Amino acid sequence: MAGELVLLDFWPSPFGMRSRIALAEKGIPYEYREEDLRNKSDLLLQMNPAHKKIPVLIHNGKPVCESVIQVQYIDEVWHDKAPLIPSDPYQRAVARFWVDFIDKKIYELGSKIWKTKGEEQANAKKEFIECLKLLEGELGDKTYFGGESLGYVDVALVPFYSWFYAYEKCGDFSIEAECPKMIAWVKRCMQKESVAKSLPDQEKVYEFILQLKKVFGI
Repeated sequence: MAGELVLLDFWPSPFGMRSRIALAEKGIPYEYREEDLRNKSDLLLQMNPAHKKIPVLIHNGKPVCESVIQVQYIDEVWHDKAPLIPSDPYQRAVARFWVDFIDKKIYELGSKIWKTKGEEQANAKKEFIECLKLLEGELGDKTYFGGESLGYVDVALVPFYSWFYAYEKCGDFSIEAECPKMIAWVKRCMQKESVAKSLPDQEKVYEFILQLKKVFGI
């Protein structure tokens, strides 16, 4: 099932990082192609005509779009190595629920923290911390969300750590002070080479966000 594998991506994308982690965790070689989102390649437009967005995973010429679908696909195709999605139907449903929660809440609230000021930013920070506390509750005393090994929820959430520093700088708060269990979990994840090598430097992401703020006139 190997064949040609290409990932169209953009380095600061937490969504692309999910696929990078999943592929690294399973030890699957692939070709990484960096996209210029202001001048999207013909290949990207051809492979994802519906959304014209990264990441796109191309396996033997066939595109798989949307990061969570890519992680599921990677796990199903290379199921014999480092399984990510639980085999138990109920545990699988729970994992899918939390990944959906992360997709609907974490990115949007994080974006509001760096894009807004005043009361709007304060509300976004408050809700962001509340969401992280809910996730801490789900993590409980487990090593990872998936139990003793890195799993689907871990892969979906940990890429946002590369953006945490930017959220803190823009919002003037400390995630570790508010959610120490979350940062302890991040540190465990970062001990895994598959995670550490897939996440960009936090300060580089912050510099990228400062440039975005200039572009948007924020």
